[in-house]
Amino acid sequence: MTDKTMPALRFRGFYDAWEQRKFSEVLEYSVSNNTLSRANLNYDHGEIKNIHYGDILVNFDSIVDVNQPNVPYVTDGNPYDFTIQLLQNGDVIIADTAEDETAGKVIEVTGITDNYAVSGLHTIVGRPNIKFAYKYLGYYLNAPYYHNTLLPLMQGIKVLSLSKSNIAKTVVRFPKNVDEQTSIGVFFNRLDNNITQNERKIDLLKQLKQAYLQQIFSQELRFAGFSDDWKHRKLGDVFKYEQPTKYIVKSTEYDEKFDTPVLTAGKSFVLGYTNEITGIKNATVENPVVIFDDFTTGSHCVDFPFKIKSSAMKLLSLSDYADNFYFMFNTLKNIKYVPQSHERHWISKFSEFEICKPTVAEQEKIGSLFKQLDNLITLNQQKLDLLKKQKQAYLQKMFI
Repeated sequence: MTDKTMPALRFRGFYDAWEQRKFSEVLEYSVSNNTLSRANLNYDHGEIKNIHYGDILVNFDSIVDVNQPNVPYVTDGNPYDFTIQLLQNGDVIIADTAEDETAGKVIEVTGITDNYAVSGLHTIVGRPNIKFAYKYLGYYLNAPYYHNTLLPLMQGIKVLSLSKSNIAKTVVRFPKNVDEQTSIGVFFNRLDNNITQNERKIDLLKQLKQAYLQQIFSQELRFAGFSDDWKHRKLGDVFKYEQPTKYIVKSTEYDEKFDTPVLTAGKSFVLGYTNEITGIKNATVENPVVIFDDFTTGSHCVDFPFKIKSSAMKLLSLSDYADNFYFMFNTLKNIKYVPQSHERHWISKFSEFEICKPTVAEQEKIGSLFKQLDNLITLNQQKLDLLKKQKQAYLQKMFI
């Protein structure tokens, strides 16, 4: 049974109704924050770690060990100058200001033994005045059910903020049994560890790919058996382009239930899915294309049918189908160019760039290597996305 006294999903053996208390009854504002800016912080040395609100919003998970290398030090900070601001394990820190509804994001502090940590600008420190299992509050206060209660309390237009008095009125729910709190905290902490491990794996794979790109395209590293000189060619001779006009989506009412992805050459790549059945670019694994943003020069390899959102791109395909597509695509991606103005770049700039082109046999070897690396990165990214979705689903079901 699901009601406001019990979550939809619980660990076996726990059946009691959850406690319901005002924030001000279970957490107190007895620790003040400082007003230090980034200029007063460093990542190399110091006696005091500082929790910056920007890190809470962008860089930190729900539970933060202050010994992490991404927690900065106060430059020339003396603990005696921060006596009433020193944090303890189990303190929660709220980012009270943000440009969007992430205002109110929380971390719970751990890792304080014989070291020191303080909380910085635009933060509110809550110190529990009753016993909570470590890590429970960090996850509960970030769960959708609680965070949604903060949304009507946010003030501002361009920048949203939360006041101590408004937060104090919110309701905190928790199981009476500390063992259940512990089980919840441990469960989500393991999920976070899995997510972090997968993020690191993806980062390492991307770093490996970058190292190969640098060494292979500079010809410092070559496959055994290949020694022929690489030939100079213009990109405009390697790729032919197609204007995207006939593939532009007519309606932006996207839905995950529809079949055809709508793409952009930017970071988001897939904007949504359309049910339009005409004007589809039928790229395939055998005949992939590059979508090239004519203004930002961003690009993606596409090997499935798609439509696009904007005319501000070119669709590139090989001029000579004997060439290896993945080699040529990575040649394009390896070009170091930063747009200096808002203008189209393919015809005027990129098509004139010279690249070095090995024999088809060597292209095949290199292209196969990069395709395998890209496939590994994609598979691990899909696994990471699934873990994050699972975490969000559990946050929805395991808290009230």
